[in-house]
Amino acid sequence: MKIEEQARLIIEKFPRHHAERDPFRVLIRTILSQRSKDENTDEAAERLFKAGYGIPERLATASPEDLYDLIRSSGMFRQKAIRIIQVSKEILERFGGKVPDSLEDLLSLPGVGRKTANIVLYVSFGKPALAVDTHVHRISNRLGWVKTETPEQTEFELMKVLPKELWGPINGSMVEFGRNVCLPRNPRCELCPLRETCPSAKGKSQVGSKY
Repeated sequence: MKIEEQARLIIEKFPRHHAERDPFRVLIRTILSQRSKDENTDEAAERLFKAGYGIPERLATASPEDLYDLIRSSGMFRQKAIRIIQVSKEILERFGGKVPDSLEDLLSLPGVGRKTANIVLYVSFGKPALAVDTHVHRISNRLGWVKTETPEQTEFELMKVLPKELWGPINGSMVEFGRNVCLPRNPRCELCPLRETCPSAKGKSQVGSKY
């Protein structure tokens, strides 16, 4: 099975739907998600936005202490509070209150790396952008799609082997796949739709597959 076929199967079996598409909220949520579990990020983002901090005008005028209890569940909440306030101020001052829709401009914002920028470009603006987090990096190497040392290397190598229409969807689907089947330790190979072609699944039991 070719890499593109494997990627399409992962996207089909492990879809991720993005209910939130507002560029500012997607950006802030993605910053909160850094080194945080999804459920903790969801809680922090929901509390933050319900408190009225879903627009840059409100966040830019907040003090870090105003945000601590709201985003505590995301971890590193003191640093993240400072960061999202800084980002909000720059969006107001440099971009007229609108989240920029180019990779270069997004990367110019404090604390915004390639993963965060690419998520915003795809989810909010519908642009072909390949966000690589720990799941994408780990699973791509495990499947033998790439042989890379860093997420950034993985991003550029995957762009060579995947068609543009898969760049955006593969991130969310890899996250779901990595959380439920292709675990970092003790992967559940018997549940994996790619078990017959995955080099890491050889010799694994194929009993009980749900696919």
